[in-house]
Amino acid sequence: MMENKNIALFVTGGIAAYKVPLLVRGLIKSGHTVRVAMTQAATHFVTPDTLAILTKHPVLTDGSEFTAPEHVAHVELAKWADIAVVVPATANTIAKMANGIADNVVSTTLLTFHGPLFVVPAMNDQMWANPATQHNLTTLTAFGVHILQPATGFLAEGYVGKGRMPEPDIIQRFIEATPEHPFLAGRHVLISAGGTRERLDPVRYLTNDSSGKMGTALANVALAAGAQVTLVTTAHQPVLPGIDVVAVSSAAEMADAMTAHYADADIVVMAAAVADFRPQAVADNKIKKQDSEMQLTLQLEQNPDILAQLGAAKTHQFLVGFAAETQDLLHYATQKLHKKHADMIVANQVGQATTGFNAETNAVTLLRPDQEPQPLELATKTAIAAQILMMIEQELEARGD
Repeated sequence: MMENKNIALFVTGGIAAYKVPLLVRGLIKSGHTVRVAMTQAATHFVTPDTLAILTKHPVLTDGSEFTAPEHVAHVELAKWADIAVVVPATANTIAKMANGIADNVVSTTLLTFHGPLFVVPAMNDQMWANPATQHNLTTLTAFGVHILQPATGFLAEGYVGKGRMPEPDIIQRFIEATPEHPFLAGRHVLISAGGTRERLDPVRYLTNDSSGKMGTALANVALAAGAQVTLVTTAHQPVLPGIDVVAVSSAAEMADAMTAHYADADIVVMAAAVADFRPQAVADNKIKKQDSEMQLTLQLEQNPDILAQLGAAKTHQFLVGFAAETQDLLHYATQKLHKKHADMIVANQVGQATTGFNAETNAVTLLRPDQEPQPLELATKTAIAAQILMMIEQELEARGD
């Protein structure tokens, strides 16, 4: 959703600061320009020299604020930045931000900055759960600040709890997926992703090349846009904290999970590549080759047509399906739109290096009843996901939903 931005990272004094260099490298690799400001406490966990070398820019600290008298350093950095990210954000810095306190170079620069602001909290679980911290986070949210929920995991104190900083790639996905406005606030979005696996025996299965990247991108963008998100997936792609992930394997399991969550959903996107067929019988043990002349014949039966079942049961849901084709894309996608009673079909040409399965980018065409096809040009799957979801929201608003 964003490309080639000036991103200011504000590093505060949490032990998770040691991971910030990985975030810097990821952002630069994606084409962004990065500069860093640090609190004195943060320098105990990662050195300013490390971040200066990685960013190719001096790091702003309390001790370096007046080394360039030709400008006011904190004002210059605030004006330079398109986006500001506080990472890791300690409970102390969050409290300062919520109450307008400016007593170091980081808090002073943040008070000067007026643009998209992201906060990535990282702290002990007890500090996270403290009512004062939660009150301060509510205040920042009301100010329009984007808050990435911390992960549940192994904390510095030596036990598992909520408060761990998400991994750098998750933080980057959150930054790049978050739209300017939370256009899906109040919506419940149900999404499927990945290719289903149909068992032959305990060690083999039938599947397809779907990586789950497109469906996961839709889930990440939907959450970042303010929605409550349920992701039914066979894949193991990085997801933002706060997404309700339902892990499944087979088409039958996916059908059950989608049906179980369907009634509560406002928007449903079947992005998964569901196998059309499954073996009639699954062997209890590994199927063994008897001799070099042996041939194996598989008897297959049809899997449930999940999209058609959801279309038949539709009440208020806006239902979206994907049509992954290698030929006659719009012909087959148009048939699917009408047969499955969908509100939108995302026509996806697969089998190419830059689109479809496993690729980082995609180019699709959106089909809706009684409307002209709308192509979306080649872009990252995150950007494509944002365009799809914004189009869905426009359709819902046009309906008055």
